[in-house]
Amino acid sequence: MKYIDRKGNITIEENEQDKFLRHLYNDWGGRLCLRILVQPFVTKLGGWFLNTRFSAGMVPGFVQRNGIDLSVCTRDSFRSYNDFFTRRLKDGQRPIAEDESVLVSPCDGKVTVSRIGSDSRFFIKDTPYTLERLLGNKKLTERYLGGYALILRLTVDDYHHYCYPADGMKSQAVEIPGVFHTVNPAANEVYPIYHENTREYCLLKTGQFGTLVLMEVGAMMVGKITNLHPEACQVKKGEEKGYFEFGGSTIVLLIQHGKVRLDADLVENSENGYETIVRMGERIGKCKLPKRA
Repeated sequence: MKYIDRKGNITIEENEQDKFLRHLYNDWGGRLCLRILVQPFVTKLGGWFLNTRFSAGMVPGFVQRNGIDLSVCTRDSFRSYNDFFTRRLKDGQRPIAEDESVLVSPCDGKVTVSRIGSDSRFFIKDTPYTLERLLGNKKLTERYLGGYALILRLTVDDYHHYCYPADGMKSQAVEIPGVFHTVNPAANEVYPIYHENTREYCLLKTGQFGTLVLMEVGAMMVGKITNLHPEACQVKKGEEKGYFEFGGSTIVLLIQHGKVRLDADLVENSENGYETIVRMGERIGKCKLPKRA
């Protein structure tokens, strides 16, 4: 893993989970196990256990291993692991950049920026994707050719609530059923995981940034994607959109060509092979002002 924060501090690490997943996705025996592990019933079973009171005993060890500061949360005792995982932060912990010309990150995560080609292809690391397969909608795909795909990967220590990155009118949610690969880069090196995983998206029509696509992608042991507004409605920047239950997961943000000037550090870091650490509500770009006549 190669991370960089907005101050330029670099972290390169591979923990035991990373090593295990690399073996799982690259070894012959591991791939046989994957055929079962990625099936929805396994994730549902895991989600059921993590909602029981027996799973609460896992919380203290997880908090200690990952250095999670519970003092910034609204409470520090939990009924189950999932109750802990969906914990809320105190007011003010994720301030929203107020300037209406600023596009903000919809979530905590590690972001990769990828330019979308004229053939709808884009790359996450060295793995090719196409918007048509990701969205399952050829007509919609054409609106984003030449634009950007931002992959915001949440890890288990991130805050798993997410918000709207701008004011606008959101569409009804579209659900695409699939399996549940992990979103760890070890899996992305082998499988086009975002083509295959269960996902849900909506369009967000804005005044400053064109029409954005906000997509939530499920992952192994993420039992549920909970969106609070499944129907079309008007929303505000920073308003909560929803949350993930247990596990790491991903939000994909699609931006039309010529609508947003992304912050240069995010683009440069991605070109250099780094994921950039961002927090929900912080600036990731600014609207492109119309050219003067």
